[in-house]
Amino acid sequence: MSSQPPITIYSTLVCPYCVAAKNFLQSKGAQWTEVRIDLDPEQREKMMALTRRTSVPQIFIGDFHVGGYDDMIALHRQGKLEPLLAGQAPA
Repeated sequence: MSSQPPITIYSTLVCPYCVAAKNFLQSKGAQWTEVRIDLDPEQREKMMALTRRTSVPQIFIGDFHVGGYDDMIALHRQGKLEPLLAGQAPA
């Protein structure tokens, strides 16, 4: 998957949905950058400014804000996640 856009996951250490999201992405062969907002208050503020959400995980594929774990699974069930992971623009 060399054409995979960068994936960023804003997370905390003790978040079960963060673990589930990373496990799901790993099953897809995806790689990501994890931003631990529990360790970096500035990153928490950045995440909230970008998403207007306070919960984690917050997942970005390229510049597209997927949302949280449930949002990602919903995209997968609609057949829209795999094209995003392949670098195609969201429909």
